[in-house]
Amino acid sequence: MAYTINPMLPKVRMEAVRLVKHKKWSTRKVARYTGYSQSSIVKWCKKDKTGGWREIPTLSSRPKHHPKELNDDIIDEIIKTRLEIKRSSEVVHKVLKNREIDVSLSSVKRTLDRHNMLKKRSPWKRYHEYTERPSVANVGDLMQVDTIHLMKENDQRIYVFTLIDVFSRWTYARAYEKSNTKSSLDFLKRAQLESMFKFKNIQSDHGPEFSSHFTERIKINHRHSRIRKPNDNAHLERFNRTLQEECLNKIPKDINIINKALKNYLRYYNEERYHFGLNLKTPMQVITSY
Repeated sequence: MAYTINPMLPKVRMEAVRLVKHKKWSTRKVARYTGYSQSSIVKWCKKDKTGGWREIPTLSSRPKHHPKELNDDIIDEIIKTRLEIKRSSEVVHKVLKNREIDVSLSSVKRTLDRHNMLKKRSPWKRYHEYTERPSVANVGDLMQVDTIHLMKENDQRIYVFTLIDVFSRWTYARAYEKSNTKSSLDFLKRAQLESMFKFKNIQSDHGPEFSSHFTERIKINHRHSRIRKPNDNAHLERFNRTLQEECLNKIPKDINIINKALKNYLRYYNEERYHFGLNLKTPMQVITSY
């Protein structure tokens, strides 16, 4: 912050220098005329090399250094970690803490902010109230299921079925050539075998792959979300976006390649990736501690 907020002061400095340089007034006379000290007039004359033909701006009074400022090694490590994991400042701070780097969360935020590496929430976004959903108190109480459509060449598609446990954020995904009841049943069977807990409730949208035939065959309580209410499946919708940004958009549109990449990514997502909704824990940490 500047040491003065007077918007006319730059012009006053220019006029004072002009009186000294062009009208040949003494610095004492200019000081009495302007009401400022003689030492200030002398400093202004030294700053302005044009002889009073430009305004002298008010500089910031913020110190250039601080006795407790971060050293360059820690700053480089913060930036390097941010570019490496591409996550928020809280997750970056958690990773640095695991690496035994002593730095506060506020320092991490300030460092990333100064280097324009933070995505700030738009002040123009409206607040939306959360929609009601079934109560979730244990692992497997509510499993959300959805399908991602990936476009191939010649207008062909690949369908990636996704599933998430709302309580632990444990996820599973697999790609199929067709989006029908047979694929959805096979996907749910594979997800159940892969998980460490039983599914109690399944929630999906009104897609044809989750029809009444699907409900009858799974022998698990199945409920549909409200029409045109994607927030009912908010946890899975957010996972779908993360999955596409961090995995699907970076690989060729081939089922074998996608399923192989999903296997590696899901292991990372469930066992290593920290989650805000879990107080910066991983899904496996929540399941094993449950």
